[in-house]
Amino acid sequence: MNNSTNFSKGQLLFIVLGGFFVTNALIAEFIGVKLFSFERSLGFEPVNWTFFGVPDRSFTMTAGVILWPVVFIMTDIINEYFGRKGVRLLSYLTVVLITYAYLMVFLAIKVVPADFWLDINADIKPDINVAFQRVFGQGLWIIIGSLVAFLVGQIVDVVVFQRLRKWTGEKKIWVRATGSTMVSQLIDSFIVLFIAFYIGPKPELKWSMAMVFSTGTVNYLYKVGMAILLTPLLYLIHYGIDSYLGKELSAKMIKQASDDTLS
Repeated sequence: MNNSTNFSKGQLLFIVLGGFFVTNALIAEFIGVKLFSFERSLGFEPVNWTFFGVPDRSFTMTAGVILWPVVFIMTDIINEYFGRKGVRLLSYLTVVLITYAYLMVFLAIKVVPADFWLDINADIKPDINVAFQRVFGQGLWIIIGSLVAFLVGQIVDVVVFQRLRKWTGEKKIWVRATGSTMVSQLIDSFIVLFIAFYIGPKPELKWSMAMVFSTGTVNYLYKVGMAILLTPLLYLIHYGIDSYLGKELSAKMIKQASDDTLS
């Protein structure tokens, strides 16, 4: 193969990180239709806290939160080596691809099911086509809320991460990674609920602001907790990338990412 057609190490790294970033965000959107009890999944009873006057607040969340911590790590790693332009490119691309995916799912829901498909799955009640709609179909305002929250959260994450990098230099990766996640997810956690359940729904389905803030608080505590717990994984990935790139190329890419932000 001609050397001119080979990917450089930096290009290959961007493709791999970008692939994980987009894939995890896309999967998180679609599995988010399932709600689960975090405490009971770990074998504990729900905490039943009270926030903003709303009782019985426990860690009942969408299954999508299982993957969002991976997206946080990918965001910070991409930010470290490719700067704000790399993160923003992948964030915009992810929103476009998720929108495209939802359009294709909407089309799949609308096509008429084959009779034999319904017959061979007759044990599923009321029928498999309804089950398909309920699993893959999500409300329009939930989709809009999640996309807006994701994009705003990513943009804020980039800004905070780079501001903290000016202060920390090349050291203390955990400070800029955890700090940017704490700020960006504070915004993300409330935007999605505000749009999906306060602005969008019909009056009879509309949440109170207290409900929005109490649920958002629980979600935020989970995300921050996971960001802190996954800090060792961040360092492990960073070490692996530095080993792959080599000390000289790694330092060069990190410096270019930082200089791009300062320019």
